[in-house]
Amino acid sequence: MSETSLHPAVPARKWQPVTEEKRPFRIALIVICLVLLALLVVAPLAVVFAEALAKGGRAALASLGAPEARSAIRLTLLVAGITVPLNAVFGLAAAWVITKFDFRGKAFLITLIDLPFSVSPVVAGLALVLLFGVNSLFGGWLVGMGYPVIFALPGIVLASMFVTFPSSPASSSP
Repeated sequence: MSETSLHPAVPARKWQPVTEEKRPFRIALIVICLVLLALLVVAPLAVVFAEALAKGGRAALASLGAPEARSAIRLTLLVAGITVPLNAVFGLAAAWVITKFDFRGKAFLITLIDLPFSVSPVVAGLALVLLFGVNSLFGGWLVGMGYPVIFALPGIVLASMFVTFPSSPASSSP
């Protein structure tokens, strides 16, 4: 077996592109993708940092010490600390059940798992407000019992879990 060939029956060849498109066309596609990436990701991040640092770095760091900022950071870390483990447990359990077993309602379960991909987070938030809001039957009962959901930690966790739930293995297979 030669040094340049991994298989004795296949002679070593020079590098060849995977696609049949001409080099200028491939370069143009890459440039277009990089420009779109810059517009959709880098530009908004640059604006956020420019606004945050408009009064200087010291003012930005000092604003992190404000009670509202500390409260927001604490809430964010708490919600992430609840949501991530719950999504991990439910995601692993759902993936295991979906891939290992055939059962009645499997397609319905996959549809429920894929729901966050087809429903806007705004619509999901509206559904949560309509279900758990103070003026709804169920939400009013929960508030009357002393367990508010909307505009409280349970509602934030529910919304975060909905929009970050992992996709089903059946939907990601080709």
